Amino acid sequence: MSAAGEYTYTLTRVLDAPVENVWAAWTQPEHYARWSGAVLPTISLDVRPGGAWSATMATPDGSEFPLTGTYGEVVENERLEVRMDLPGGESTLMAIDLAGEEEKTRIVLSQACANPEQRDMSEQGSGMLLDGLSAYVPTI
Repeated sequence: MSAAGEYTYTLTRVLDAPVENVWAAWTQPEHYARWSGAVLPTISLDVRPGGAWSATMATPDGSEFPLTGTYGEVVENERLEVRMDLPGGESTLMAIDLAGEEEKTRIVLSQACANPEQRDMSEQGSGMLLDGLSAYVPTI
């Protein structure tokens, strides 16, 4: 296992929405902007293996910062691998696995990080993302 694989985390939630709505929330800019903190005119999501994505994220204090990356494995309504570019030419991979359970969706988000500090920050950020997603997807 690579060094990045040594510092991993996994978060699991059951969302009160069908899997198709959860997929739409991750893959359609107009939905993504509503829960992720991304600024709508800046969101570009080319959701296919090797496709690029970019977005400017807004923080609660009004700061903005750009994020970019690519997609790895893409299986509609089941799996989305999102690679995010990091400073210094490195990247990190986040996997989102979805499973429909009647009108609910089990989401498992996992990520491998380069060090414990990055893992802790990423896990906190991913928890906040899932909180926003949990609140948004029932409204779709």
